[in-house]
Amino acid sequence: MDSFLIDQFEVTNGRYIEFVKSTGHRVPQNQTNPTRNLWQGDSITESVAERPVINVDWFDADAYCKWAGKRLPTEAEWEKAAKGTSDRRFVWGNVEPTAKHLNYNQRWIGEKTLMPVGSYEAGKSPYGAYDMAGNVWEWVNDWYDARYYEKSPERNPKGPETGLKKVIRGAGWQNETPTVRIFTRVESDPTMRNESTGFRCATEVGRK
Repeated sequence: MDSFLIDQFEVTNGRYIEFVKSTGHRVPQNQTNPTRNLWQGDSITESVAERPVINVDWFDADAYCKWAGKRLPTEAEWEKAAKGTSDRRFVWGNVEPTAKHLNYNQRWIGEKTLMPVGSYEAGKSPYGAYDMAGNVWEWVNDWYDARYYEKSPERNPKGPETGLKKVIRGAGWQNETPTVRIFTRVESDPTMRNESTGFRCATEVGRK
C-alpha cells in the first residue's frame, strides 16, 4: 500500500451532527425499527455524542467524508490499518478476544449498546486505530466481489469498478468471536441503514 492516513476513531454522533447542521443532510434513521434510533429528530443528547454514529448507509458515509475533506478508505487500506505488517487473527494480535479488547457479543439495550469511541486501549491496532473490531461494522469504499483478491492488483487494490453490494468490515457490537477476526469481510446493500453499521474516513498523506 502507498502511504495514507485513516481516522483513529469511528465517526461519532457529535461529529456527524456538525455535518448535518452544516449541509442539511438527512439525519441517521433506522429504516425498519424506530426503537433503534439514537437521535431525537435532528438533535442528540450529550450521552451519545462520543458513541459511533449508526443508521447511516454507504452514501451517507461517503457524503460525510467528502464534507470533511476526506474519503472512505479502500478495503485494503482498512485491513492494513487494522493489522499492520504482520498476519494476525485479531487487531490486537492472536490472543482470543475479551471484554477488554472490544465491544462485542452484546444484545441491544439502547444507546449503551455502543461504547464511546476509543474505550478499548487493549484492542487498538498496531497503528493506533481504535475499534477496528467491534462496536460497529464500518463501510469501506469498495464494491463487493467474493473473489476479487484472487485477481486484484498487487499494489493499492481499489476493488471492482462496479457491483451491487458494498463491503463492510470490522464486525459490530452483536458479533461473536469468529466474525471479529481481521479477515472477515461482508457484503451489504449500500442503501441499508441499521443500528450496527458506521464508518471512519481516510485521506492521502499531506492532508488531515
